[in-house]
Amino acid sequence: MNKLKAMAIFVKIVDSGSLVGAADKLTMSQSSVVRALASLEDELGVQLLYRTTRRLTLTEEGRDYAQRCRQILLEVEDAENALTQRQSTPRGKIRITAPVTFGRLHLGPIINEFLATYPETEVELLLLDRVVDLIEEGMDIALRIGPLPDSMLIAKPISHVHYKVCASPSYIKKESIPLEPSELLQHRCIRLTALKSHAEWSFKSNGKVNKVAISGALKTNHIETALDACVQGLGFCQFLSYQVDPRIESGELVPVLEDFENTPVPVNLVYPYSRLLSSRSRHFIEWAAPRLAKRLQSTLKSHK
Repeated sequence: MNKLKAMAIFVKIVDSGSLVGAADKLTMSQSSVVRALASLEDELGVQLLYRTTRRLTLTEEGRDYAQRCRQILLEVEDAENALTQRQSTPRGKIRITAPVTFGRLHLGPIINEFLATYPETEVELLLLDRVVDLIEEGMDIALRIGPLPDSMLIAKPISHVHYKVCASPSYIKKESIPLEPSELLQHRCIRLTALKSHAEWSFKSNGKVNKVAISGALKTNHIETALDACVQGLGFCQFLSYQVDPRIESGELVPVLEDFENTPVPVNLVYPYSRLLSSRSRHFIEWAAPRLAKRLQSTLKSHK
């Protein structure tokens, strides 16, 4: 039994979430994939996956083994790359995850440019407004906005974004501009649950952080819905700057309380500490980081 091939098949099963999906991606028959998995489990003397008619679930041993298999396979790949000098021209697949709006506005264009520059690479981009477990979901790189309490991640700092409170010109004309954060208590507000601060908005004044509880008729987890509601005059809403800057530039929304903006929020490209970074992923991070920083810096300058 070719142990490296069996490891690669097992990792592909985990990444695909099914035996059929793995067989398709490996251009193998499903029966061959099943036999390879069974042989690997027999040789190891442990069950790696719980199999039902509907889904596959990693056992505790399978989770640990999958992580170690990834490291071994990447080490083998990097060793081959070093011999063939392939690291100068990245090849292969990179799996990346990011928040939906940031991915669409900023990361997506960078990835498109990367793929055009390096046509032998392939990128799978997963856009979700939740924290993705990189190991569990088989992702190579994540773009994270906010503090990184997880010590198991290695970060490449990119830039930062700000919280901005905005409303439409029509709402401001009708209801007035708040001069102090506490005045928001007298206004209708849209609660964006995609942000952790949706129930209380934080502001900084005289070096201290103050929180204001907000209320209103609309609460949503969808950024575009909140933006549309804000533009239509349903009240104030707090966004991250990259989410709202295009609407501010177009004049659809007006920022308020800018003198009370809270501490900037960091933006990082991250990857798991426990996983060896492939040469293609390393190449992408080093290539993308300055381009992302330039895009965000241009956005910051345009609104100063």
